[in-house]
Amino acid sequence: MQNNNKYKENELVALLRNKNEQAFSYLYDNYAAALYGVITQIIIKDIEISNDVLQEVFINIWKKIDSYDSSKGRLFTWMFNIARNAAIDKVRSKSYKHTLKSQPLKDEDGEAVPQIDRPGIDDCGLRKVLSNLKKEHQILINLSFFQGFTYEQISEATKIPIGTVKTRIRSSLIELRTIMNNHK
Repeated sequence: MQNNNKYKENELVALLRNKNEQAFSYLYDNYAAALYGVITQIIIKDIEISNDVLQEVFINIWKKIDSYDSSKGRLFTWMFNIARNAAIDKVRSKSYKHTLKSQPLKDEDGEAVPQIDRPGIDDCGLRKVLSNLKKEHQILINLSFFQGFTYEQISEATKIPIGTVKTRIRSSLIELRTIMNNHK
């Protein structure tokens, strides 16, 4: 059911804080696909687990909406971080690792196939491409994209101001895009 109401962000947050179910339905209808995309990028191997995490994310949003602070960022960014962190937590959990070990992959005929791990960053030549960056930029990209750290966590770990972290990661991504385009 698509909810046709349009809310300004501050109105939506106020309604959610008042536990307005119509506003929550609107939130789900308009943001579930984007949050699911974030989750499935992290939880690659299991659609059912991704669906469970999405449900947990919306429960957390419903329960924790009072902790949302608009001065720290947009509502979507806050929800994005909840989804990303929930997916990372799930992947790191013992139950997820156990599930992966106990479920053999099957081909289209239902036959078990040998399990192949996701390629490491060395397997696809990404380490070589990253080596073109300055060492401090390589560290930031590694922390952000391969270890799942938030900007705040990177700032704390490296003792670099958060604005500088964001700027360096952005410039590194632009530089990586240029390198990749030149190697085509």
